[in-house]
Amino acid sequence: MLLVADHFRLPPEQLENVRPLMRRVVDETRREAGCLAYSYAEDVNEPGLIRVSEAWESAEALEAHFATPHMKQWIEERARFAFSGRDITRYDVTGATRL
Repeated sequence: MLLVADHFRLPPEQLENVRPLMRRVVDETRREAGCLAYSYAEDVNEPGLIRVSEAWESAEALEAHFATPHMKQWIEERARFAFSGRDITRYDVTGATRL
């Protein structure tokens, strides 16, 4: 399993315009084969900072995700809204325990 922790920034004044686009990406990604979890959340202390949390069954599922039409569309769309500061960390998980 892979866990992905990501964040990016959008101008706070653009969030209302971008939310429907982000909702679409989340909804479509959650339907992908191999997607275990996928969500976006705005940081409550930093308006415009969007945190992304992902879980994937495999590296192949994650790679396939980046090649989907909805991700290609999102990459094009977000550039119009001063998308910036993206930082992604991927964690390879060999085991997990529910707390």
